[in-house]
Amino acid sequence: MNIIEMTLEHYDEILDLLERTPGITARDADSRESTRRYLERNPSLSFVAMVNAKVIGCAMCGHDGRRGYLQHVIVEPAFRGRGIAHQMITHCLDGLEAIGICKTHIDVFRSNDFANIYWTRRDWRKRNDIYRYSYN
Repeated sequence: MNIIEMTLEHYDEILDLLERTPGITARDADSRESTRRYLERNPSLSFVAMVNAKVIGCAMCGHDGRRGYLQHVIVEPAFRGRGIAHQMITHCLDGLEAIGICKTHIDVFRSNDFANIYWTRRDWRKRNDIYRYSYN
């Protein structure tokens, strides 16, 4: 298993993984063009896990200049429990720290029990003091 920087060449496999993973929703913002812009704006911050030249995990990461944001942290169910997500996240957080960003957020659907347990067990703090609003 290898962790490598995500490129647009991985897009189709990542989209397939997103669409097959319960608790994850692919939206218009996950289009190929949007993903291209995201990767260009946030170079060397998003990673994929590869086994036999196949994407089995993804962790997308970006920032606004002050805070980091993780999106679509996913590992194929057959490969979970091996520390793959942790390795990808570590690469993301190390990349953010290298550019001076030390606080990072991730949004998780309330209904995604698997992800909520994952983040809680890794000492990420669930925020109860803010609401997230979105505008389309």
